[in-house]
Amino acid sequence: MPFGEVVIGSPGSGKSTYAYGKHQLFTALNRPISIVNLDPANDALPYPCAIDIAELITLEDIMEEHHLGPNGAMLYAIEYLDANYDWLDERLKELGSEAYVVFDLPGQVELSTNHESLKKIVTKLGKSGFRLAAVHLCDAHYVTNASTYISVLMLSLRTMLHLELPHINVLSKVDLIKQYGDLDFNLDFYTEVQDLSYLQNVLSQESPRFAALNMEICSLIEDYGLVGFETLAVEDKDSMVNLTRAIDRATGYVFVPAPNSATNPAPPGAVDAENKPPSERPNSYALFSSAAAPLPGPKTDVRDVQERWIDAREEWDAYEKVQWRKEGEIVAKQKAAEKQKS
Repeated sequence: MPFGEVVIGSPGSGKSTYAYGKHQLFTALNRPISIVNLDPANDALPYPCAIDIAELITLEDIMEEHHLGPNGAMLYAIEYLDANYDWLDERLKELGSEAYVVFDLPGQVELSTNHESLKKIVTKLGKSGFRLAAVHLCDAHYVTNASTYISVLMLSLRTMLHLELPHINVLSKVDLIKQYGDLDFNLDFYTEVQDLSYLQNVLSQESPRFAALNMEICSLIEDYGLVGFETLAVEDKDSMVNLTRAIDRATGYVFVPAPNSATNPAPPGAVDAENKPPSERPNSYALFSSAAAPLPGPKTDVRDVQERWIDAREEWDAYEKVQWRKEGEIVAKQKAAEKQKS
């Protein structure tokens, strides 16, 4: 059974950088991963691309043939992909039935909020057997301003309602948030979307003319109670691992057992399924515990994220540099010892 992520977000939110970071992480973890570029304007891919929409259609050809601007050509490209979905389906089948695919989408927000072609493609992928989750990247600096934070909440809610997928909203570039000023509240207020009435004073000061409208929007968001955020610093291993665990829960990949090994032996009395696909191997983990237990590991609590990137960033940076230096010295000693033995 193939799994995948539909990576969406505004231009500049870090979608391609995230896809590249995901490829690096999964390669280190020996997990399969294939990246599909569905953004015809992305001609400088930082990651190894398994499937590229440019093989089907290019932005330049659309603009020249149909006399469209860049934005109109982008929408046409996704409509063309929807109409020629068989091409994508055939290419995806070449990746294998146990593939893990990251779909890198264009940054036009209308594709994920009100345009039907992307939703149709996602529906077809689901019918093909893919277990998908939408990963919606939002630049973290938007939370430093109450008005833009409300806008991001509305955008996230609309995207969730439109795509109808298991959904992970992510505050990306959280490691850069301190550059944009102080937060009015702790970071967990924004990630957990707590009582938005506390924003009333701030919103009234920023735009008194629209204070009542802003509070009605806040009430609408709270009525749905759907929006929440994970955090992401793509260059931080712990941050990427924590986000991956959250996505694995959303897609159901958390229930796929890892291959048997010395560190991960099969449960006693289990059927020998070493050569079978993951979906047919026994799982040594309790399913309910895997789905409902708190996420393990460092920096899983948003308060730890705030300490790392906002409250004590300089101290943490200095500490990590010392640890990296020690790790480098250990590796150098190991290599020197191996050379002496040989």
